[in-house]
Amino acid sequence: MEKRPKHYSAKFLAQGAIIAALYVALTYISAIVGLSGQNLIQFRLSEALTILPFFTSAAVPGLAIGCLISNIITSCAPWDVVFGTLATLIGAVGSYLLRRHRYAVAIPPILSNTLIVPFVVYYCYGLDETLAAYPAGYALLITAACVFIGEFVCCGVLGTLLQTALIKNPRVLGSRE
Repeated sequence: MEKRPKHYSAKFLAQGAIIAALYVALTYISAIVGLSGQNLIQFRLSEALTILPFFTSAAVPGLAIGCLISNIITSCAPWDVVFGTLATLIGAVGSYLLRRHRYAVAIPPILSNTLIVPFVVYYCYGLDETLAAYPAGYALLITAACVFIGEFVCCGVLGTLLQTALIKNPRVLGSRE
């Protein structure tokens, strides 16, 4: 009997689905308490999960699907749904590629979001009017700095704390790939 690719295994699908569901739940909680949404500085608690590709490749589609669903149910602008999800997917792939370097895993999602999301936030949510006193280039830099702060806290700090906790409790996700 021929072996199925591991990407279609029940464990892979279950892990991806659980990660997507956790991402949606944490994003929704962040939105309810006002930490995310159309704010200039956002603290999406779900971004801490972006370190999970360190443990399993199932986190890559899980994070992307979770972000897509989150952006839809929290009434994000259509461009935010598309490009926010793309930023998360790029970050997740980058994290997976750096999985052999424990402390580098949080860098790709921080960078991808810092480079992509400011344009979405600036143009989709009226921040071009809020920051109208600044030339467009400076306003985008301010927006990028604010996105970086949120991503650094959630991915870099909270994500690294989560990663440390999961390394100490390997049974939570099963054996590392």
